Amino acid sequence: MDYKESLAYLDSLGKFGIHLGLERIETLLKELGEPQKNLRTVHIAGTNGKGSVAGIIAAILQAAGLKTGKFTSPHLVRYNERMNIDGEDISDADFAAMLSEVKAAAEKITAQGRSEQPTQFEILTAAAFLWFARKETDYAVIEVGLGGLWDSTNVITPLVSVITNVQHDHMDRCGPDLAHIAMQKAGIIKEGVPVVTAAAGDEALGMIAATAALKGAPCYLYGKAFRGEEEESSMAGQRFTLRAGTNYVSSYELSLPGEHQIVNASLAIVAARLLGKKDGRITEEALHAGCAAARWPGRLERIASRPDVILDGAHNLEGAQTLRRALDKFYPGQQRTFVLGMMADKDMAGVIAALIRPQDKVFTVRADESSRAATAEVLAELIGPNAAAAEDLAAAYEAAEKTSGPEGVVCVCGSLYLIGSFKRLGLQEKS
Repeated sequence: MDYKESLAYLDSLGKFGIHLGLERIETLLKELGEPQKNLRTVHIAGTNGKGSVAGIIAAILQAAGLKTGKFTSPHLVRYNERMNIDGEDISDADFAAMLSEVKAAAEKITAQGRSEQPTQFEILTAAAFLWFARKETDYAVIEVGLGGLWDSTNVITPLVSVITNVQHDHMDRCGPDLAHIAMQKAGIIKEGVPVVTAAAGDEALGMIAATAALKGAPCYLYGKAFRGEEEESSMAGQRFTLRAGTNYVSSYELSLPGEHQIVNASLAIVAARLLGKKDGRITEEALHAGCAAARWPGRLERIASRPDVILDGAHNLEGAQTLRRALDKFYPGQQRTFVLGMMADKDMAGVIAALIRPQDKVFTVRADESSRAATAEVLAELIGPNAAAAEDLAAAYEAAEKTSGPEGVVCVCGSLYLIGSFKRLGLQEKS
C-alpha cells in the first residue's frame, strides 16, 4: 500500500469499533515476530495527563542522547503524529510500509481462523511496535489507548509503569465507578515493575496500591513519596521545586502552563529517575533539559495574543475543572469567549457547568463530522442564553475574536477532535 491506501485501510477498520481484549493483538504480534519483546518501554495509563507525561518522559530521554520512540493517541491532524522517534513523526513512506506489513499479517491470521479481525487501534499499536523495533530505539514511551487491563498496548513488560490519575471518563468501557476504572488502569502494573502514580482517594488509590502489593511492584505516590511545589507561573510556563525521597530537592523549568502540569512533570521526572537507576546516561542534566524542552499541543496551548487564543482538548469534568482553574488564575478579569464543541457521549452538562460562567460568551460548533459529535444547537441549548450555535468552526472563531476584543481571551475547547479540526483548517496561522 502507498500512504493514501494505508489511510483508506485504517478508515475501513473503523467499522469494527473498540473491542477490548488481548487475544487479537497477541496473535497479530506473534505473526510479526513479537517486536514488542525487543523494546525497552515505559507504559502510561490514566484518565487525564497521559500525553503530557509521555511527552515529558520522551523529551528527557532525548535530552540524554537516547533514541526514543513515542506512541500516543489520538492524533490531532494526521495519523503520523501517533508514532514518533526523537521528536519526528513517522514519514508517510514508513507509515505505509509498516501498515502494509501489519495488514498482511492480519489477513493471514484471520484467513487461517486464528483470530478475529484486529481493530484499527490494534493495527496501529502493532505498526508502532514494529517501527520502533526496526529503528532500534533505546526506549519507547507507550501511552494506553483506553483503560489499561485490556488495552492493546498491555502486551509489554515495561521498565516503569505510570498511572497519572483515575477520574470519571469512558465509564461505558472501564466501569461504573472509580474502583472499577482504577482496576482497569492498575491492569498495566507488572510483576516487580515500579509504578508511579498521582491517583488519589480511597477507591482509586486502594485498587492501585493493592495491585502493586500483590505483584511486588514498588509504588511511588505523588504527595507522599514525591511532590511538586510551584515557584512561579504564567501562560508562558512555570518553575517548580520537586521534592522526592528524603534528600532530593531540585528546581525545574517547565514550558507547559497550569498547576496540573506540575503534577504531570513530577510523575515524568520520577519515572525517568527510576530508569536512570539502571541507565547512567539519564543524568540530572537530562532531567532538567528535557523537562524545559517538552511541548504538548492542544492542552492549554496559547497560539496567539491580542486576544490570547488558547486551545484545550478538555473533554471530561476533571479536564474542564483544570481548564477553569487555569483561566481563573491567568485571566481573572478578562472577557472570556469560548468556541465549544463536544462529543455527545461525554458529560456535556457537567463540563459546561464547570467551565462556563454566566458572563462568558460561547459559540458552539460540531466538534467534527462524526456521528458521535454533538450538534451546535444541542450544546447551545444546554448552555443557555449566552450561547449561539455557529454555522461552522471558522465562523465561530471569527465571531469569538470579535466578541473578545484584543484584551480578552478566546478558548477553543471541549474535544481533541475539535482541536484537530481547528488545526486542519489552519485557523491558528491566521491568528
